[in-house]
Amino acid sequence: MKKRVQQRRALAKGDRFDGEALLFPELSENPWPAAGMKTADSTRARALAGLTTLELCAGAGGQALGFEQAGIEHVGLVELDRHACATLRLNRPDWNVLEGDMAAFDGGPFKGVDVISGGLPCPPFSIAGKQLGTKDERNLFPAMIRLVDQVRPRAVMIENVRGILEAVFEDYRLLVADELKKLGYQTGWKLMNASDFGVPQLRPRVVFVALRRESAEHFSWPEPARFNPKTVGEILYDLMAANGWKGAKAWRNTASEIAPTIVGGSHKHGGPDLGPTRARQAWATLGVDGLGIANEAPSADFAGVPRLTVRMVARIQGFPDDWQFSGGKTASYKQVGNAFPPPFAKAVAEQLKASLHSTLRVRVAG
Repeated sequence: MKKRVQQRRALAKGDRFDGEALLFPELSENPWPAAGMKTADSTRARALAGLTTLELCAGAGGQALGFEQAGIEHVGLVELDRHACATLRLNRPDWNVLEGDMAAFDGGPFKGVDVISGGLPCPPFSIAGKQLGTKDERNLFPAMIRLVDQVRPRAVMIENVRGILEAVFEDYRLLVADELKKLGYQTGWKLMNASDFGVPQLRPRVVFVALRRESAEHFSWPEPARFNPKTVGEILYDLMAANGWKGAKAWRNTASEIAPTIVGGSHKHGGPDLGPTRARQAWATLGVDGLGIANEAPSADFAGVPRLTVRMVARIQGFPDDWQFSGGKTASYKQVGNAFPPPFAKAVAEQLKASLHSTLRVRVAG
């Protein structure tokens, strides 16, 4: 038993055990390679239509947009925050937005949907949230497992903060995996960065995937893009110069790196600023005042260090400029700051789609 535990921990770190190939690969927390299956291109994504998803904790729609761009249709989006629900309805009036608590949500009517997706609350596993884990009332992994049992989708994709991969939560991760294994799923956790998929931001996120065993062998994680993301100055220059600010070009040259992690705050804490002291210091090196969020771009004669607007932050997160946010500045900024960047979500969704269609092709061929 001790040897199996050592093997399991080595697997979780991607190591070998005792110089030999690892046994019990089913115990790995990440059984899939990071390469081997190329991301489906847009033409193929359109051709392989017909998959559906039920999204949990949909927020302002970052992950939903990524799934939509991958050609996966939403049959329902569950979200508790009224401002986020209003945002979803504002941008996609045809989406079935279900406002309410996921913990009390009945998934019965959605039985047979292809994918359950979502971004479960991060504070239970984040440093800012004090990493209370199972003791945190915002931990919705048990609710997710209940809904997977009800719906029995072919795949599950959940996004969370990197803190969930820390050693203190190892037993809990294994518990989640074991519960889904009982339901017939192979699971894996993968730490990736939004900047690997063209997002101009250092935003590490953990993606949890569960696939029914017949699809698991066809899945691989998305490969990083072959190009570097634009810098903050490059991506925001036109917005900074929108009111004729004379210092915009000089600022563009100063903002010559990608952004630090956008911090949105929780429902209990946080406001419209760019995060704690360390984050604000990182923004300062890019010529950005992180103490607040501006209502508009700098005026022509503005002097000093500019602040970002909600629209600027949304662009850094990978939202298209026509995506609107409902509510005041604080509510809008929290929606943007807590979002899963659409290009990141799209990359993983395309891999899920490819694996599920590969399963169908094998069945037809057989």
